[in-house]
Amino acid sequence: MIAKSPLAWDDFRMVKAIADRGALTQAAAHLGINHSTAFRRLQQIEAALGTTLFERHRTGYVATPAGEAMVAAAARMEADVAGFGREVADRADTPAGTLRITAAAGFVAELLVPLVGRFLARYPAVRADLVVAEEALNLSRRDADVALRAGIDPPPTLVGRRLSGIAWAIYGRADDGAALSGRWVGLSDSVAGGRFARFVRARAGADRIVLQLNTVMGLREAIAAGIGVGPLPCYAGDADPTLRRLGEPEPDLAADLWLLTHPGLRHAPRVRAFMDFAAEAIAAMRPAFEGAPPTGGREKCNLA
Repeated sequence: MIAKSPLAWDDFRMVKAIADRGALTQAAAHLGINHSTAFRRLQQIEAALGTTLFERHRTGYVATPAGEAMVAAAARMEADVAGFGREVADRADTPAGTLRITAAAGFVAELLVPLVGRFLARYPAVRADLVVAEEALNLSRRDADVALRAGIDPPPTLVGRRLSGIAWAIYGRADDGAALSGRWVGLSDSVAGGRFARFVRARAGADRIVLQLNTVMGLREAIAAGIGVGPLPCYAGDADPTLRRLGEPEPDLAADLWLLTHPGLRHAPRVRAFMDFAAEAIAAMRPAFEGAPPTGGREKCNLA
């Protein structure tokens, strides 16, 4: 059976609709055309093929061998079209491509790198680009896709979710015991609008501050080195066995942990998947972030 003129996909749909319903009227209704149009189209298809596709009986239309072959071809084509649609939908919904994540250094080694590693294992089609930056990259310019940031309020141009509170307390070196130095270290005025620097000046006095840094990671290292006591987020201070908490969390230093993205990226599969994954992972860490007492009941003391 060789067509005298090219057949269209609609021709196959037409023949299959007639065979499935056994009647021209019902097939026409299914296809959204009138009976006379369906009749003419069937005649044209049969003329193009040079063969009869249906035997007309009083009880309905019965496919001839040629008709059965065309119906079988139409069924395969329908299956292929449906499969293609599912494949495209699956690809569109499957996280893939490069995900650019930015965070301050204090979040990277112990929190973000393990978390990203587990995320990439779950979504092997994603590639991560991790940008360590103390300053907030411009997500509106797409310098990054997702930002993990600590702060009070996120920029109004971004969207995301609050993952946890972040408690801060004063820490010193554990080996110093009760002989704590009157020397202080703290964050510089360039960090968080100077709120941490102002806190330390108010608590210690400017003459007792011997070192200022612009990263939490550097601040922790300075306290661990015995340079002075100073404020740290509890999740960082409590995790370091060389340090001990010297008091209760300081309400004036409390902040929030945010996971943010640009509104235009919030529905991108790779971004949505990472934000959901990170939120679930960090939910289990909230007690540590929010200043739950360290395990083991480390001794606390009063500052001199």
